[in-house]
Amino acid sequence: MGKSVQKISENVSLIASKNTWIEGLAIQQLIKTAQLEGMQRVAGMPDLHPGRGYPIGAAFFTSNKIYPALVGNDIGCGMSLWQTSAKVSKVNLDKLAKKFTHVEQPLDDSWQSVIQSRKAAKNITINGYDHALGTIGGGNHFAEFQAIDEIYNQAVLDELGLNKKHLQLLVHSGSRGLGQSILAAHITKYSHDGLSESDADFAKYMQQHDEAVRFAELNRELIAMRFLEAIRANGNCTLDINHNLVSAKNMDGLDGWLHRKGATPSDKGYVVIPGSRGDHSYLVKPLLVNSNEDGSNQVENGRISLFSLVHGAGRKWQRGECHGRLGHKYKREDLYRTALGSRVVCGNKELLYDEAPQAYKKCETVISDMVEAGLIEVLARLRPVLTFKTNGECSA
Repeated sequence: MGKSVQKISENVSLIASKNTWIEGLAIQQLIKTAQLEGMQRVAGMPDLHPGRGYPIGAAFFTSNKIYPALVGNDIGCGMSLWQTSAKVSKVNLDKLAKKFTHVEQPLDDSWQSVIQSRKAAKNITINGYDHALGTIGGGNHFAEFQAIDEIYNQAVLDELGLNKKHLQLLVHSGSRGLGQSILAAHITKYSHDGLSESDADFAKYMQQHDEAVRFAELNRELIAMRFLEAIRANGNCTLDINHNLVSAKNMDGLDGWLHRKGATPSDKGYVVIPGSRGDHSYLVKPLLVNSNEDGSNQVENGRISLFSLVHGAGRKWQRGECHGRLGHKYKREDLYRTALGSRVVCGNKELLYDEAPQAYKKCETVISDMVEAGLIEVLARLRPVLTFKTNGECSA
């Protein structure tokens, strides 16, 4: 692999160049997590940053045991990319920003037949959380209209059916209160001890986990549908990839469990790696095979990176400290527009500051690390047009 791979210990790798800033606490959490029982290998990504006990932006491979706390409360969180029928040339930002007054409210009764039909199609039987379907939530979740502004591989875009003349819609959300309830119930009973394959609740958790992943996928689908309806456009889903989940995996002949906490799978096809709301996003092709100088191939990428990629730009600043850092420099009104000319819709003052572009690394930096590590080919760059966070207080 390339020069952007650091070997921290025998079973801990960090895919980031020496020039990529990563908070020391995140490295400490990565090393500590590698010491958990059954942990075989850990890989941190260049967007690595501290979480609540465990780092975000990493993948973890265990044998005979899973750790639900590593997946976290937002099971199935991920990204979906939709091409819309709306034309970039026809966008009027002032008018566009006014179309999303009600898109964070629960879906009304007119959506019930669609919800029940899609739940049945995706084998989602759990009830009690339908009110959260079609809602984005808080934190770093968003729906963003984008324009393709640089193309590096036209053939792949043609293959995916992506047209530069059309607006794209990128949706980032997860399983909302459902995932939270599953983790809370597990932690109450088992704390952070995890579950062995022989434990009675192992199969139960995995069944709930898998259903929450499908719920998250449906949530993103319904978010996209209501945003398309708001602008009176049609759309096609190009890709949908989860980056918070645990799944069975064989690594070097060893059967085990691959946990991803803010780590995009590299074995599920094309992915979008988003920047902050004031930065570019990138459509990339994962590269699982390296070519040696003698012309032979080796699947080293999957071993070192645990078949995972960066899932975004990665935070520089902790939430809660952003207002203090930015409040004396920027008025609230200043943050509704970005340096790239895009618009922001966000009715939550703290979230407006917490998710400011300045709180994140430049996406180009983490993309560069991935390229130097030989893990991706960049296919296109996308520019934000309008980013929707939330219109009010965030609800579960």
